[in-house]
Amino acid sequence: MDIIKEHKLSIDIPLKLKSGKTLNSYDLVYETYGQLNDNKDNAVLICHALSGNHHVAGYHEGDNKPGWWDNMIGSGKPINTNKLFVVCVNNIGGCHGSTGPASINTETGTNYGFDFPVVTVQDWVNSQKVLMDNLGINKWQFVVGGSLGGMQAFQWALDYPDYIDNAIIIAAAPKLTAQNIAFNEVARQAIMKDPDWCGGNYLKEDKMPKRGLALARMLGHITYLSDKSMAEKFGRDLKQEKIGFNFDVEFQIESYLRYQGEKFVNSFDANTYLLMTKALDYYDPVSDSEFIDKISSTMTKFLLISFTSDWRFPPSRSEEIVKTLISYNKSVSYACVKSDGGHDAFLMKNDNYFDVMRNFIENN
Repeated sequence: MDIIKEHKLSIDIPLKLKSGKTLNSYDLVYETYGQLNDNKDNAVLICHALSGNHHVAGYHEGDNKPGWWDNMIGSGKPINTNKLFVVCVNNIGGCHGSTGPASINTETGTNYGFDFPVVTVQDWVNSQKVLMDNLGINKWQFVVGGSLGGMQAFQWALDYPDYIDNAIIIAAAPKLTAQNIAFNEVARQAIMKDPDWCGGNYLKEDKMPKRGLALARMLGHITYLSDKSMAEKFGRDLKQEKIGFNFDVEFQIESYLRYQGEKFVNSFDANTYLLMTKALDYYDPVSDSEFIDKISSTMTKFLLISFTSDWRFPPSRSEEIVKTLISYNKSVSYACVKSDGGHDAFLMKNDNYFDVMRNFIENN
C-alpha cells in the first residue's frame, strides 16, 4: 500500500482570471507519484473532473480507500509510475485544500463564500502552468483528463503548445449542449433555493445547504450512469418485501441515490459545486477568436476515448473534436470503447480501455 502525502504551494504572484478579476495570492494543493527524471520531461499532469481532487492514487495515512483513479495510476498500471512522474492538483475554486470559496480571504479575514470569483478551464490551466514551473518541469509528456479534466487537457494543447507532447482526452466534449447546461442549472437551483444557502455565505452563518447539494449530486449521479447499468444493479428491486403505498424510500435505486447525496455533502462545498458547473458551461474553445491560430500552431499528439453507453458526453461529442483536429492536420488517435458504465466508465477498469491507454503511453 502506497502512503501518499499532499503538498501545498503558496503563490504570491497575482493570477488574472478570464472574468477580469484577479486572485492576488492563492494556494495549490497537489500530490506527486513516481520520480522526475534528469531531463525533467517524463511528467504527466492529471486533470480532475467536477467532483474530483488532487488525491488521484495511493492512500493517505489511515485511509481504507485509495485515490479516485488508483486503477489507472501506479506501478505497472497504464500510467506507470515506474517510468513516469505524475502530478495532480486540486484546482482553484476547489474545496480540498487549494484556494476556493471556503478559504479565508486575506483581504477581509473571512471566508470568500459567494464572493469567490468565477473561474474557467483557462484559469485552471494557467494556474497549473505556475505549478509546473515551480516543480521545475520542462514539458508535460502527457496531460490526461476525463470529462471536465479532458477539457483541461485540450486547453493545454491550445494555450501552452510548447509545454505538452501528448493530450489524452477521455469522455469529454468540445462544449456543452443545451441539455447539459440545463442539468447544471437545475443542480445550481437546488443548491441556491436551499434555505441554508444564505446567499452563498452559509459558512459565516455556520450553516450548510446540505439538502440542495445532496439533490444536485443525486441529479448529477443519474447522468453519470447508463440505463443498462442502473437496470442491472437495481432494476425495480424493493428495500422491503412489498410496496408500502407511501413516500418513504421503497426502491433500491432511491436508497442508493439518497446515500450518494448524503455522503457527498460531507466532503464537498456547495459554492465549489456552483463554480465547477459554471466552468463546464462556459467552456467553448472554438469560440475563442484565437482558436484557429492556436490549433494550427500546436504540435501536440492527441488520443481521444469515448464510451458507447455515455449519454452525458456521448461518442459523437468526442468525434467532433477528432474531426476538428483532423481538419487541421493534427496527429490524432481515437477509440470508442464498449462499456455499460455510462459517463463514469472512464473511472472503471476495462481491459480494452486500459490497453488503449497503455499502448498510446508506451509508444509516445
